[in-house]
Amino acid sequence: MEIILATFTALFSVVNPFGAMPVFLTLTQDDTEERRNEQALRACIYMVGILVVFFLAGQYVLNFFGIRIHDLRIAGGLMIMRAGFDLLTPGANKRKISPDVEEEGQQKEDISFTPLAMPMLSGPGSIAIAIGLFTTSLSYFDMALILVGIIFLAIVTYIILRFSFQLTRFMGKSGLAALSRIMGFIVLSIGVNFIMSALRALFFSE
Repeated sequence: MEIILATFTALFSVVNPFGAMPVFLTLTQDDTEERRNEQALRACIYMVGILVVFFLAGQYVLNFFGIRIHDLRIAGGLMIMRAGFDLLTPGANKRKISPDVEEEGQQKEDISFTPLAMPMLSGPGSIAIAIGLFTTSLSYFDMALILVGIIFLAIVTYIILRFSFQLTRFMGKSGLAALSRIMGFIVLSIGVNFIMSALRALFFSE
């Protein structure tokens, strides 16, 4: 249970489905409720597939290019810290994706894979965390629990997106802004932890 919760908490703040709500509602404003829910479900399924693939195969890709896990943690930590700083600034939710990507999404009928699943939900930060979760010391049971944690994350994300219209009305702009800053602080802390753990491993293992 600890592994499931650790996986969920590590990824939830970076995935930040609350931050995806305004953009999701904008891109699906002309869709029916049934169509909007279908888009959210498919996006969460794609998100699980992306994170699981990088969790299972990410280390082999790094080895192929000669990149150490410490290098990934430092690079990923920098990206996560940048995302955290963005969330701490006003209007962060609106900058969840670039204007060009948002415009492209408005012209597409199916936004579930891009831009919703990637890069909104499973962006560079969450992919870096997914790769960092894998270690050679993990047993098959531990790996299964991590996969359960990713699926649990997808279920919670789907619920948030499904009821995004009601949540946005309930929380209002001020509530979303406050939540964005809280998530930003947590994301920033995760980025710092990524970098510090990599530096400790580099200095104390060599």
